[in-house]
This record gives sequence, C-alpha cells and structure tokens, in this order.
Amino acid sequence: MNERSFSEWLRRQCEPEWTSVVTHPFAMAINQGVAADDDMRRYLEQDFQFVDSFTALLGAAVASADTFEARVPYGKFLGQVATTEEKTYFHRALAELGGRTEVELEPVTAAFKGLMDEVRAAQDYPLIAAVLCVAEWCYLGWAERATEPLPESFVHREWIELHEGAEFRAWVGFLRGELDRLGSGLDEERRQEVLGVFRRAVELERAFFDMAVGKRR
Repeated sequence: MNERSFSEWLRRQCEPEWTSVVTHPFAMAINQGVAADDDMRRYLEQDFQFVDSFTALLGAAVASADTFEARVPYGKFLGQVATTEEKTYFHRALAELGGRTEVELEPVTAAFKGLMDEVRAAQDYPLIAAVLCVAEWCYLGWAERATEPLPESFVHREWIELHEGAEFRAWVGFLRGELDRLGSGLDEERRQEVLGVFRRAVELERAFFDMAVGKRR
C-alpha cells in the first residue's frame, strides 16, 4: 500500500459497496430530477436527524485533531453546517414536500447516528476523520455525476449543488488528505481499525439510500 494514498486504499477495500453508493439508483434519480416526492421526503426527513450528531462530530474533530492547521477547516465547516445554507435548505425542501423536521428514526438512521456518537465519544481522531470522510466523499461521488442542465426543482438541484463544486471538493480533499497523513503513522492494527469504521460507514450510506426507496437490509 502506498501510505500517501491511505484514503484511496480505504475506498478500494470497500468495493463494490462504495460504487453501489455513488451510483445508487436513488442518488441518480436525484441527479436527474426524477426522485419521487415521497422518497425524497422520507430521505430528507431522516437526513435532517443527523444534523446534531454531525455537528457534534465536527466539534470533536476540532478538539481531537493533532495540528492547528487541521482544526481550522473543521471549525470553518462547523460554522457553515450550523448557520448557513444546508440547514436552510432542509427547512425549505421539507416544507415543499410536506415533510417534518422531527420524525421517528429509521433503524439505519439510528445506527449511523450511533456510529457518529461512538467515535465522537472516543475522541479518536483517525476514526472521526474516517467517518467524516465517508459521509462527505461518497456524497461528492454521486453529486459529481450530475450533468447540465441540473434539475429545475430546487429540491433536487440545490441538494446536488450543496455536494458538488469547488468549495465542497476542497473540503473532501482536506478530509482525504488528513486520512492520508494519519495513515503514514499508523501500524497495521490501527489501519485495520480505521478500515473497519470506514467500511461500516460505507455500508450505512448504502443502507440509507435503500431506506429512501423503501428497501430494508
């Protein structure tokens, strides 16, 4: 393994599941603007339930990162998640779809929140970075497959735009870079531990998309 590409090694170890996520039929339906309203509502209602745990996980990354240079991007992104367009998008999109911000958690949602909370509580930076990287990188993976013109409906179009573009690519690049940097200092046991968390997050991402279209795994 090339230690400078630890993130790529992690991704490759999770095939074919990774490709199943970034080419998932539901994600492709979002890209094409044809995701059914009921599916999109269910998906966004459940995705909104991650906001608190995801925000807390970013805070844990700020606290547990081993360099000041790493803390700054986490802190910047934390402010964006808490105060800017993504949170606003949820409220507008759910209002459009007749959805709610408070709903009962689907099993996969509870499991993914549990994983986020587990690594946050452990304050284990490589594991925190792994979960964050999966959550963001795989979303870039499907969103970058969208082609122009983007869907007319803001529900689909803005969700794509939030997960594609220069700023989001730079954010994913930072997360991958942190995993690459950390990987060079990990022994084989720790690399396998990070892989286990990375793989579990990928599996949950796949199951979350399945949930949106009514599948149960």
